[in-house]
Amino acid sequence: MEQAAALRAGDLSALDRENLAEEIESLGRSEFNRLVSFYALIQLHMLKWQFQPGHRSTSWAISIATHRQHVLEIVGDNPSLTPRLDEAFDRAYRQVRLDTLRETGLAAATFPATCPFTRDEAMSRPFLYE
Repeated sequence: MEQAAALRAGDLSALDRENLAEEIESLGRSEFNRLVSFYALIQLHMLKWQFQPGHRSTSWAISIATHRQHVLEIVGDNPSLTPRLDEAFDRAYRQVRLDTLRETGLAAATFPATCPFTRDEAMSRPFLYE
């Protein structure tokens, strides 16, 4: 609180600059990780939707829609994340591919090494209840 007050007052000499910089970096990492998590949930349910059509459920479609909204909100609240959207999307897929293999029991060859849909498609492809 003292640091915020000093910053607002323009009292730069009272700032613990190193600690303040670490806090800002930590917040940025935290928001980036949240973005990765939201993309991961979108990708997980889109992969299951695509490769397990016989198991499609309303909850998958709702999850996709909900997490799309979360992505829009986090980017709206943190515009500095915009240049890192592709990085977040790609990072999410690396983990999601493994998670989807474990969850579905399908052969590894089922899921391509790179995401079968683009970030824009992940954010716009129509699903139920949207």
